[in-house]
Amino acid sequence: MLRANYTSRVPVEQLATEAGMSLSSFHKHFKHMTSLTPGQYQQRLRLIGARRLMLDEGVTASNAAFEVGYESVSQFTREYGRLFKSPPKRDALRLQKNITADSRSVAPPRRIGA
Repeated sequence: MLRANYTSRVPVEQLATEAGMSLSSFHKHFKHMTSLTPGQYQQRLRLIGARRLMLDEGVTASNAAFEVGYESVSQFTREYGRLFKSPPKRDALRLQKNITADSRSVAPPRRIGA
């Protein structure tokens, strides 16, 4: 449910009900399984989703932030930097540069029987 709805707020009470657990049991089991609270997990899904949008679709950091459910670009930038150790734009440029360099270093396929 969190993965499918990570761009919008999902009340933890709703998650607990879906799982057939009390709120406290759900929190305990969720944290045991993921090492994160439900809110932290959703935040991570949002940040990974924003990173994917910037890399795959060339979306700006600000637009990516709003598309994945952030209401504040500054909050998004702080949390992004905390997780990925670099501001969104710098991180996306670095990753694009690495992807480009990696694709150039891949040898062309060999022809068999030639």
